Amino acid sequence: MIGSAYRWAFQHFISKSDPERAHHLGLGAIALAGAFAPTRGLMRATVGHLDPRTAPTRVVDGAEQPLMIGPRALASRMGLAAGMDKNAEAVLGLAALGFAFVEVGTITPRPQPGNEAPRLWRLVDQRGLRNRMGFNNDGADAAAVRLRALRSTKAGRSAVVGANIGKNKTTPEEDAPRDYAYCARALAPWVDFIVINVSSPNTPGLRDLQSVDRLRPIVEAARDGSRQGCPDRDIPLFVKIAPDLSDQEIVGVCGLSRSMRLAGVVATNTTIDHDLGQGGVSGAPLRERALDVIRLVAANLDDSQLLIGTGGVSSPADARRMLGAGADLVEAFTAFIYEGPTWPGALARALQRP
Repeated sequence: MIGSAYRWAFQHFISKSDPERAHHLGLGAIALAGAFAPTRGLMRATVGHLDPRTAPTRVVDGAEQPLMIGPRALASRMGLAAGMDKNAEAVLGLAALGFAFVEVGTITPRPQPGNEAPRLWRLVDQRGLRNRMGFNNDGADAAAVRLRALRSTKAGRSAVVGANIGKNKTTPEEDAPRDYAYCARALAPWVDFIVINVSSPNTPGLRDLQSVDRLRPIVEAARDGSRQGCPDRDIPLFVKIAPDLSDQEIVGVCGLSRSMRLAGVVATNTTIDHDLGQGGVSGAPLRERALDVIRLVAANLDDSQLLIGTGGVSSPADARRMLGAGADLVEAFTAFIYEGPTWPGALARALQRP
């Protein structure tokens, strides 16, 4: 009922509105609903309900064990990709809708406005989005304040939260490790995992940092920063890669992740393989390339590492294809925009069934 009403509203009204304004209004509504225990509980009991008896598992070294990020067991394999909640404002509401984990960000050390508008477009016929947002966010210190407040409550401590971190646009390439260290240090005490984003197409030169020689000092800096910020526990670190890398480059990043004992890889970010203008495309147009990348990454990670697949997941069948290609977890964002608030829980419950 709710899903049908949302899809009707999307077709007749939302799809004709400014995409960025609609995003802010929708996220604000989710944040507001998640801020109050009664509405949060109603969301969880209805659209976001997950059966704890069917929590996912994985096999490591021949033994079946609960599927976890670090010490946190996950209620399902379905999480929210970065880009939706850039400033960690709506974690409780998003979790109540059925996301087993929420990746906030991308967060940079200093606040930045991002690129000039327009910078977000719906590709309705293709079930995709194109964005050139440019890491618009309030900065690491502001995000840390919000996450610290989140963790001060029982509900907030129960949420599994990751932080996607990047560099400021004005930071020279040679100083990029310092930016990642700052973000990791500020956010590590309040998150369950950190994703190193060197793959957005909307910050000039960022994707050049995916080369192994340039990526290594960034990973080292992020690890040092997380240990300084949270010396009492190891924060799982992931690196997020672009779908536009060559196979050789992907294998190289995987080798680096193994040698540096990263928790795993997030594959993939948006693609620039299109002729629609500036920015990266997400959603259904990305699906097939994302699957190819996931198969390659899965073949080049250790069994103990996690592969988080994202790119074009719209249905349970899409998610199962991604899991079948080797992903341990899936993330989504674009389909959430098109399908509405009942979609995350419905997809997560579908994945819980045999």
